[in-house]
Amino acid sequence: MTEEEPRIRLVMELRRLGIKDLNVLSAMERVPRDEFVPAPFRERGWDNLALPIGNGQTISQPHIVAFMSEALEVGDRHKVLEIGTGSGYQAAILSTLCRRLYTIERVKPLLQTAERRFEIMRLQNIVTRWGDGTRGWPDQGTFDRIMITAASPSVPPPLLDQLGPGGVLVAPIGPLDGEQSIVRIRRTESGFAEEILLDVRFVPLIAGPTHEG
Repeated sequence: MTEEEPRIRLVMELRRLGIKDLNVLSAMERVPRDEFVPAPFRERGWDNLALPIGNGQTISQPHIVAFMSEALEVGDRHKVLEIGTGSGYQAAILSTLCRRLYTIERVKPLLQTAERRFEIMRLQNIVTRWGDGTRGWPDQGTFDRIMITAASPSVPPPLLDQLGPGGVLVAPIGPLDGEQSIVRIRRTESGFAEEILLDVRFVPLIAGPTHEG
């Protein structure tokens, strides 16, 4: 098997599953997912399944990463906030689609590992922060797009406050002990409009940073 075959196979599967955005498909092909998983799972890195990354966290199934990226409707002039850096894979995908990506992770060892990956891959439009993602990044003003990569019963109000006019937020919303739904929220002149897109299961969104690995 050549180096390109797993990438092409994944993109073909994503197309079959309904992903249409060519920029998202290109990003999914170009960003080396196998570099974002621990060594024991490296050979499964291009498979369409979630994998453990340590600290009780997972790297999401590629279909979910592509689906959420497409749902976010990212443009190359957009300023994007991601809540939950995790392995850094979703951040790397988004960084190829937007002008600048701000990403927050509460687990310091995970963030440090992701930062090393960004440096190796020369992803220079990613800005990282160790902290409480439920508070967002208020000193950066508002964002054109916000993605939350962990589940909560509702979107934390500070994140809605930081969504700019006409902005889009995508997040898994629902009970933490059951199935959630990916929800897309648009900020309109009169408030917020919400769409339910896909049933999913995500790890919970937890407030407060931690040093623990």
